[in-house]
Amino acid sequence: MRDSYDVVVIGSGINGLVAAAELAGAGRSVALLEERDRLGGFIASDELTVPGFVHDTFSSWHPLFQAGGAYADLGADLHRHGLSYRNAEGPVTASVSERGAVVAHRDPEETAAGFARAADRASYGAMLAELGRWAPHVFGALGSELRARDLARLGLGAVRGLGRDGLTELARVATQSGRGLTRERFAGTEVDQLWAPWLLHAGLAPDQATGGLMLPVMAFTMHEIGLPVVEGGAASFVAAFEALLMERGVEILRGTPAKAIAVRSGRAVGVDTGAGHLRAGAVLASTSTGRLYDGLLPPDAVGPAGRAAVARHRPGRAAAQIHLALEAPLRWSDSRLDTVPLVHVSNGSDSTAIACAQAEAGLLPAEPTVVVGQQCVLDPTRAPEGGATLWIQLQELPWRPVGDAAGRLDTSEGWTPALADAYAERVIDRIEQFAPGLADSVIARHVIDPTGLAAANANAVHGDPYGGAAELDQSLLWRPGTATGHRTGVPNVFHIGAFTHPGPGLGGGSGHLVAQQLIRRRAAGRRRRS
Repeated sequence: MRDSYDVVVIGSGINGLVAAAELAGAGRSVALLEERDRLGGFIASDELTVPGFVHDTFSSWHPLFQAGGAYADLGADLHRHGLSYRNAEGPVTASVSERGAVVAHRDPEETAAGFARAADRASYGAMLAELGRWAPHVFGALGSELRARDLARLGLGAVRGLGRDGLTELARVATQSGRGLTRERFAGTEVDQLWAPWLLHAGLAPDQATGGLMLPVMAFTMHEIGLPVVEGGAASFVAAFEALLMERGVEILRGTPAKAIAVRSGRAVGVDTGAGHLRAGAVLASTSTGRLYDGLLPPDAVGPAGRAAVARHRPGRAAAQIHLALEAPLRWSDSRLDTVPLVHVSNGSDSTAIACAQAEAGLLPAEPTVVVGQQCVLDPTRAPEGGATLWIQLQELPWRPVGDAAGRLDTSEGWTPALADAYAERVIDRIEQFAPGLADSVIARHVIDPTGLAAANANAVHGDPYGGAAELDQSLLWRPGTATGHRTGVPNVFHIGAFTHPGPGLGGGSGHLVAQQLIRRRAAGRRRRS
């Protein structure tokens, strides 16, 4: 192990992996610090229930990664090191409730054909076409640092590309809620039921601003990219990254927590670990906002922007995972759902908004929105022949429950194994309303409640895996971790990860942004010297 590197990256989640790989690929010497014994952060797969059943422990679906700049840069090499995806080609997602089921296909016209009203079918096509026109500007903002010159360039490009009226409409929709958009544009409930629950995956509730833009972004992404999952489980994704990092000479230090970022004469000069000091020309910290400014950096190095970032950061709702090993694949009352990779149990904005409000009030939702992942539909290798796994995600939970909206569960001791199991029973019962026989098919289950998420990853502050609330005042250039772009106010220290722009998800956006920034900076320095 060396004691000096061009770059030290703290944290090996998706953004740390991307940054380390891109910088090393550009010839930088890189050390990657990971406090746990394996890489990946919230990307992992394990035999959590019984041998032979492979579950994606936390995150699972990779459309954001395939759509992003990091995949464009690294994808070919990752595939060379064994990464393989299975993707949906027909049905891709669905929602089911007492109102019935609505199914989305990769083909948007086939999706719209299932809507009862001709006007809604036309409006759906118009919504996607509009998003297509907006896409260069929307995704341009998500892939930019949003500094003054970036905003000027983006604004000028949007005016030229959309005109004044088009830009005004984009701004209006960007401040609209998901429910507001679907009420305005659709007479029926199908689009709302189908896509409003997807807002949870962006950290939003149906009545929060920016949902009006994120809802069509979700639909557009599903139709264009699909729902790719890693063949054999998410651990294979991490293994491909590890092989690439080793090939590019990255020093991988597992079980090595960063204790402090060393600052001399106002500039970062390295990282202190439990094993010693690593000198560094730059430090990239994929950490929570609080840990960076209140833990790793010396107090006298933290300026007003850093202190404001800590004060303004607001955790979002907590989450949980339930993993089931099944004797046989799930059979839904509506057989169309049997082959859908991801199903939401929700009637759309109505039930999802109620569950979000209950969670925000500290209550366990009486009827939660249940995300049901059927990965074996795409990748049968994850279970023994005839069996199946079920990946269940809950995104509307309180960190410290003060009551149960259904008035049945005792929350006086907070999240205990008994409470987590009891709530898991509620979730399974809710699925079984639309998939009779589920409970009898369960061989084993594994529950990770919000405290389990926080224990597994220090960045899950208050059990929130999304790096903080994603409402408008905590997004884009207002995201607390990005008050000054990804710069921290301390020269040579950059903040990356879900706590910074462009926010949560498996896109690797902030790692890619900062890595490319540093690569361009070195190239510009060489040009000046020459």
